[in-house]
Amino acid sequence: MTDVIPAPRAVEGTASHVFRFDADTSLWAAPGTGTTERWLRAALGAALGLPLPAAADADAPGTVRLRLDDALEPEGYRLTVTEGSVEIRGGDPAGVFWGAQTLRQLLGPDAFRRAPVRPGAGRTVPAQVVEDAPRFRWRGLLLDVARHFMPKDGVLRYLDLMAAHKLNVLHLHLTDDQGWRIEIERYPKLTEVGSWRTRTRFGHRTSPLWEEKPHGGYYTQDDIREIVAYAAERHITVVPEIDVPGHSQAAIAAYPELGNTDVVDTTALTVWDDWGVSRNVLAPTDTTLRFYEGVLEEVLGLFPADAGQFGAFVHIGGDECPKDQWRASPTAQARIKELGLADEDELQAWFVGHFDKWLAARGRRLIGWDEILEGGRRAGATGVTGDEAAAPAGEAAAVTGTGLTAGAAVSSWRGYAGGIAAARAGHDVVMCPEQQVYLDHRQDAGADEPVPIGFVRTLEDVYRFEPVPDGLDAARARRVLGTQANLWTEVMETTARVDYQAFPRLAAFAEVAWSALPAPQERDFAAFERRMSTHYRRLDALGVGYRPPTGPLPWQRRPGVLGRPIEGAPPVR
Repeated sequence: MTDVIPAPRAVEGTASHVFRFDADTSLWAAPGTGTTERWLRAALGAALGLPLPAAADADAPGTVRLRLDDALEPEGYRLTVTEGSVEIRGGDPAGVFWGAQTLRQLLGPDAFRRAPVRPGAGRTVPAQVVEDAPRFRWRGLLLDVARHFMPKDGVLRYLDLMAAHKLNVLHLHLTDDQGWRIEIERYPKLTEVGSWRTRTRFGHRTSPLWEEKPHGGYYTQDDIREIVAYAAERHITVVPEIDVPGHSQAAIAAYPELGNTDVVDTTALTVWDDWGVSRNVLAPTDTTLRFYEGVLEEVLGLFPADAGQFGAFVHIGGDECPKDQWRASPTAQARIKELGLADEDELQAWFVGHFDKWLAARGRRLIGWDEILEGGRRAGATGVTGDEAAAPAGEAAAVTGTGLTAGAAVSSWRGYAGGIAAARAGHDVVMCPEQQVYLDHRQDAGADEPVPIGFVRTLEDVYRFEPVPDGLDAARARRVLGTQANLWTEVMETTARVDYQAFPRLAAFAEVAWSALPAPQERDFAAFERRMSTHYRRLDALGVGYRPPTGPLPWQRRPGVLGRPIEGAPPVR
């Protein structure tokens, strides 16, 4: 087995021969392989200092050939290296691209640099055949850019890091109580007001420390188009998240009429400068529904349905919505009575269901956190309002027992239970349980761990994560689209902090998401660690500020900054 991460299915080698990359190496690309052709010249060509000109003849000596082969699985590839040529065949264009990522790893860590460090030196790859295909279709990473804004260049960099690890979904958490990060032209105050806060708590919400300066930023619509296009070139889908009805204080600060004005002076609200869950939530009014329909109309235009394998999905959050204001609000109570709902939980389900059907009517699919399964049986059957009359005949009634449309999917974050319930109800699932793959959680129990949050989740813990929960038969297990690691940034104020929390654990997660691994306790973590010794050098070449195996470096620590350790964490499944 090579030291490739994630581990490929099969490798056969003939160590007596090598292919040499040098000034005579050329590139031949069949129709449909253009994204890989462009990437090889831009990334690999730059790292090696080679032009990789187009080859006139696919069979010419010294040629790297790119082909499609429908006998291979979707996203699967076969990389064949001989003394005279390199050939990458993919079951689709994405498969060719993932084969190129493996080729880059085989060329050594210097292939991950942006310019040659040994100009004129040829690079060799041992002759071998690598056969590979992913276990899961959805191999995701959530980036929370709402709590701490990550400038566009940082997002593009993370797309490259994802591509290097064969991850293919970027879940971009764009809105929350602490900031609104996407330009909406019809509602300019969302960014004029909602994209910045006056100060920020430094550390967990129990910390007495504050950073007394404004924090903010947002992506223009052209920035979003660039991010989506850059991702698509790397066969990554960007799934936007616009949170409703909770996690919405930044939007209410910009447009006070969105809040529960009959119980709160929403004109006095500002973008929240603290962490946790704000009690200021959206009002369940027609005004709010029409406002967010306008937001989503622009979002759909920026994230086309054909921009990747999962381009139809729009994440609407749907989690952690405190009901205090709705209980006290005559307007909310009147809405509950009007719709024939039982309580505030069913009101939240009705709110989510409205946008589920609204998106379905436009050929899109809602995805939300596992709270969207709650209170929905009655709420999903009644109370449809707004322009859903424009939906195709029968669309509004195409709901499951959860009250959601059959196309709605669930991000299971509160453990496995939400994913199991969703799959049994006929919904697709993305498994991202907090206890296993929340990478904001601390990596070690040591006192020098920076801003310790949550459970201790070591590199080995992540490597032993199993996305498919027990208790699902084979048919329902197929509802698990895949898995996702989440990076929530309350205590990650810089890209360096994001790097530290993400790596090296994201490499372990990538192998879980891609490779056909044994059961968790049968996995060879020692062998993975040996391969990581090479992979650390790749991360060094990429400039990733990962956590070293021996612990944080002096400048990675945050002495005196309070975190939120959780004792008695449940064991990793």
